[in-house]
Amino acid sequence: MNIIINNCKQTIKITTNLLKNSSDLSRRYATSIADYKITWVRPEKVSPILPEKSGDMGINIEIKPSDLCEMYSESPEIKDASNIVKKMFTLQYLPNKETIRTRRNKIMKLVHRYESDRKSPEAIIAFATSEILRGQEYLEKHPRNSRAKTYVKEMIDKRKKWLSNLRKWDYRRFEWILEKLNLVYKPIPSGPTQITRKESFTRLTEKYCDKIVQDKLTAYKKELEDLQKDFYKEKAEKLAFIREEELACGLPPSVSEEDIEYVKQKAKECQM
Repeated sequence: MNIIINNCKQTIKITTNLLKNSSDLSRRYATSIADYKITWVRPEKVSPILPEKSGDMGINIEIKPSDLCEMYSESPEIKDASNIVKKMFTLQYLPNKETIRTRRNKIMKLVHRYESDRKSPEAIIAFATSEILRGQEYLEKHPRNSRAKTYVKEMIDKRKKWLSNLRKWDYRRFEWILEKLNLVYKPIPSGPTQITRKESFTRLTEKYCDKIVQDKLTAYKKELEDLQKDFYKEKAEKLAFIREEELACGLPPSVSEEDIEYVKQKAKECQM
């Protein structure tokens, strides 16, 4: 019985020592991502209708309430009318749709091919841009209007499709229309756009490891550069010694003075 008890005590002691040693070994290595000092914060989701995501940088077009409606501005009767009559046909006293139409036409005139152009890719993109800008301004005041959000999102997707096609058909015209409408082209991502914690940590770990390697290479490069100073100095002394010994022995020198001066110059450059 005593033998069994002693064997059990000895087994417990050996197991305890093994567990202690294994815990000591595990402390020498990083066991979690926190040990690498890598932090990751999930990025905030940006709404696709915001200018930061859609690429609309704004178009500087002035629409004044005192401007005449385009429908009546070319009329000969309005030119000879009194100021009171002209004021009645300004945008201030007309429905809001006239202001919207005037702004849309001015934006489309920036890129259209002819006066009544409505079907060219440039005109369609300009029309979509005017609707997107109007919708974004409206959503700043009414952010809960889901119907307006859906309409703006659809227009952004349609414009992206037209811009992508125009980019394939005529790249110079594509760049020109981006400049005229003050747009930033943001193509639709080809791969999955879902952000996951695992993939982000993988990229951050690779970046962290690359930084460690680069820091070690930089330190090693600096160490070699420091050694170059003594190397060139010692090389110049040995070359001078070889030249003197060869001349003393009556042999043609294998080292010229230019070689020694070149090495001395390299030593001075390394000391700077």
